[in-house]
Amino acid sequence: MHIVNVFEKDTIVAPATPPGEGGIGIVRLSGLKAEEFLCDYFSPSSATGRLESNYLYHGFLKDHRGHVLDEVMAVIMRQPRSYTREDVCEIHCHGGGLIVRRVVDLFLRAGARMARPGEFTLRAFLNGRIDLTRAEAVIDLIRSRSELASNIAINQLNGGLADKIAFLREKLILLLAEVEAAIDFSEEDIEIEGSCSLGKTAGQMMSEMDDLIQSFECGRIAKEGVNILILGRPNVGKSSLLNSLLGEARAIVTDIPGTTRDTIEEDLVLGGLPLRLVDTAGIRHTEDPVEAEGVRRARSKIEGADLVLLVVDGSMSLDNDDLLAIDACRHKDVLVVLNKADLGSLPFPDCLGQFPVVKISALQGLGLTDLVDKISQHFTFRPEVSEARETVILTEFRHKQALMAARDSLGRFRESLVQGMSPEFSAVEIGEALDRVGEITGETTPDDVLDRIFTKFCIGK
Repeated sequence: MHIVNVFEKDTIVAPATPPGEGGIGIVRLSGLKAEEFLCDYFSPSSATGRLESNYLYHGFLKDHRGHVLDEVMAVIMRQPRSYTREDVCEIHCHGGGLIVRRVVDLFLRAGARMARPGEFTLRAFLNGRIDLTRAEAVIDLIRSRSELASNIAINQLNGGLADKIAFLREKLILLLAEVEAAIDFSEEDIEIEGSCSLGKTAGQMMSEMDDLIQSFECGRIAKEGVNILILGRPNVGKSSLLNSLLGEARAIVTDIPGTTRDTIEEDLVLGGLPLRLVDTAGIRHTEDPVEAEGVRRARSKIEGADLVLLVVDGSMSLDNDDLLAIDACRHKDVLVVLNKADLGSLPFPDCLGQFPVVKISALQGLGLTDLVDKISQHFTFRPEVSEARETVILTEFRHKQALMAARDSLGRFRESLVQGMSPEFSAVEIGEALDRVGEITGETTPDDVLDRIFTKFCIGK
């Protein structure tokens, strides 16, 4: 999708509800002819004259031959009081896939164009209704898998991040104005006045940027979830642990070592924290080529794990396969899970002394609450769910990159003051910081970046 070509004056149409069967299906139109197209085919039950804006009307949608397609509710939202700041119409029909397709086809035949993914939100952005951070918050809210992720997205949708960036931009503009004033009088050999004060102001902004940058790890985890790898030798209860945490028999459990041959990945939320649990094949030397491939895949998953649950049989001494598993994850954050606690436990091995430990019985469901608490405590940098609505937290890597670049520019600006460089050089660095900060909200964002952002959306949003 090319941004420069998308923002046309044509009218677009798309389903706004997911495909499949449901009680209601919504079809959305936006553009100059949205109201005209609706009025051509919608017959209200009782209203006469022009339909009022922002009122929901009952009636019937008819095709070009006058045949009734469906009994519907319809609403017109005239610009600028609409999602896109264009004329927007919605038809609420019955939620069958065939009905929704027939409604969409009706407006396509009338001259509307099928909307591209994210085009309604793109038009809202290009028409100035929302900035880029709010547009990204829309898709974050749609895709949120936990209350924490939802609250962070709501804060951003309400302008939390945009307001913070606007504050930084205003301070940068004032800083640039002072430097450019010195450029205007450069022929009179006037140096930048108050360079110490300007350097202090830049330092304060760098500190504020650092706080936002450091929030990204929390935002990433809230948005994407924590990758937790269940690792250990065969037959120590890894699959039983997965099933216990999920509350269902997702993985096959037998007494035969090597039953799990491939990785099994499942999403869930524990203690408000979104998790992706990955059960793996048991780590051991094997001549079985299929099992060996499973072991290779298990090892390959270690690097991307935020936390490794190293499962050992607490009722037995460690063997060589246990040592292989320990060695494979030694460089990662590890939580040792002593399983089969109901069978008794041996003294804790010295080689595991560096790791935190929790005792459980996956089969009996014992100790799982302690395990969940240990996992939650490991990620202490995340805010409380209730605080996330009031806290500005970065969730997009591009935001972090832009702020890091802006911070670096401010660092070079401060260095130029110390070295007594020309005001022109100092102004360039502040201008660069302004551009990088402007990328976050969309003032200076390249088209290819906008392409990547809006193609993440589904059609109809």
